Amino acid sequence: MQQMKAVRLARIGTKASAELHDEPLPIPGQHQVLVKVHAASLNYRDMVVLRGEYPGETKKDVVPLSDGAGQVVAVGKGVKRVEPGDRVTVSCLTSWIGGPSIAEYRSSSVGFTIDGMLAEYAVFYEDALVRIPNYLSYVEAASLPCAAVTAWAGLNKIEPLQPGHTVLIQGTGGVSLFTLQFAKILNARVLAITSSDEKAAKLKELGADAAVNYSTCPDWDREILALTNGKGVDRVLDIAGEKTIIKSGASTKIGGVIVAVGFASGFGGGLPPIDILARSLTVTGSSIGSRLDFEAMLAAMARRETRPVIDQVYPFAEYREAYRRLESGQQVGKIVIEVTPAAV
Repeated sequence: MQQMKAVRLARIGTKASAELHDEPLPIPGQHQVLVKVHAASLNYRDMVVLRGEYPGETKKDVVPLSDGAGQVVAVGKGVKRVEPGDRVTVSCLTSWIGGPSIAEYRSSSVGFTIDGMLAEYAVFYEDALVRIPNYLSYVEAASLPCAAVTAWAGLNKIEPLQPGHTVLIQGTGGVSLFTLQFAKILNARVLAITSSDEKAAKLKELGADAAVNYSTCPDWDREILALTNGKGVDRVLDIAGEKTIIKSGASTKIGGVIVAVGFASGFGGGLPPIDILARSLTVTGSSIGSRLDFEAMLAAMARRETRPVIDQVYPFAEYREAYRRLESGQQVGKIVIEVTPAAV
């Protein structure tokens, strides 16, 4: 029987350890597809799952990482959407094809409730797969499913972002940088906060109209107001949660939108109801998006051949180093693991 290498999370108390295993190659069943994984990428959630701090119950011994890309190598009976040789990635919630999110979709969370992408091969139902545009490499495509789709959905929540609107992003992780790129595609103005002057310079190099170092400017909400002539931004994608949400509210214009997309600074905190009421704010959450959202995003990216910002690429054998890089918080863009290098 053919073997493959896969990383699985072994639970140790409340925490987990990511361990490499040799195991049999999976066989696709009816309407399922076997994908040879060429690359996988890390998200903040992956580190929180490893620490045992993420809400909800993971599948026992789950293969981690929701994001990856590869090539179809075999299909089960009845498969019609893809064929061997197709270059694909996978939607993070495999049963969410379109429409609004519902609770049942959470049971199909890649790398959490079903096996993920940190393995040489993976099996998914055909409806979850998304074809990769020709101009993107596997490494680039692997960075998209969670962070990019979250950013895209966040910019389209409540009402789509309009040309001339101003968006506030936080930090230099995947969601924030994809938000920057997509907002620029939509001809919006982008303001950013980040932890260092070096990162601020990088954000401006990538297209941000202004960047504020919150380490040296703790009252960054006042600076954002100054940059908008006292008006505030049209939309905030709040990535940090507990330590930023109040200042995010203060940075938003009357009638503006706050989209909570992360929890990097903790699960607590809260925006006082009086702030929401007084400023007529709309506050919503956005967790990833559907397969149709993913496909619409890829179509928009392809029109300009937009490429993701990649921080570092690690070989499969160094997957622990990739996790450590994520934990350091020093990344600018996506951290990718090249699982099985593709032939050039």
